[in-house]
Amino acid sequence: MRIARFVPTGGDPAFGIVELAADQGEHPDTIAEITGDPVAAPVQYTGARHELSQVRLVSPVIPRSKVVGVGRNYAEHAAELGNEVPAEPLIFLKPNTAVIGHDEPVIRPSFTHDLQYEGELAVVIGRICKEVPPERAQEVIFGFTVGNDITARDLQGPDKQWARAKGSDTFCPLGPWMVTHLSVAEASNLSITTRLDGQVVQQGNTRQMIRAIPELISYISSFTTLLPGDVILTGTPAGVGPMEPGQRVEVEIDGIGTLANTIAGA
Repeated sequence: MRIARFVPTGGDPAFGIVELAADQGEHPDTIAEITGDPVAAPVQYTGARHELSQVRLVSPVIPRSKVVGVGRNYAEHAAELGNEVPAEPLIFLKPNTAVIGHDEPVIRPSFTHDLQYEGELAVVIGRICKEVPPERAQEVIFGFTVGNDITARDLQGPDKQWARAKGSDTFCPLGPWMVTHLSVAEASNLSITTRLDGQVVQQGNTRQMIRAIPELISYISSFTTLLPGDVILTGTPAGVGPMEPGQRVEVEIDGIGTLANTIAGA
């Protein structure tokens, strides 16, 4: 199932179930509106249906407390930046104010001159959990979406920490929707492709993760309680690089979809 959050023409944001032509369903390329937030509570169909081309997609999840990032979780990415693979997962936080959706602009702040893309698989948590054993990770996952861990690379070193470099407004695009039909095993073998102005710049697979999804959930929940709607960014493959205002970045993950954003100046 694909779950999107969208804004219809002249309406308010709502959640809905996306049906695509590839599904060979009864209503291709539409969104069937549902009540409420499916991550938070049971929902029902409202009976309204919208053409996908006539609505604006926004972030499919609203992180209630946090976005948890995982750094250097692909060996080749760590190497390309001259870093060692950390002995334990390298964890950082992005505020929920960094979150934007599909086709919303990424704003390059005036204080950075090296804004970079990092295409990633994002895990959406579906229940309150703490100290989750790896073998029970599937039980706490609501679904998966596509993420772009936007990074001001020139600030990471001088700042000595990553709050500005990774947590500035618009630095966490998510979308275009969440999928709930993938198992952890399936999500651990998905192709990730990032394109900049149509040219492939990253090509990897989630099976290249140093630490797999169950281990990440277990480690993160060992020190912080995860809440419904929290998002875990699982790391990026090699190939990261700079973006300039006016350029468009697309992150595609097989089995989920394509997240696209244009870079804008401050």
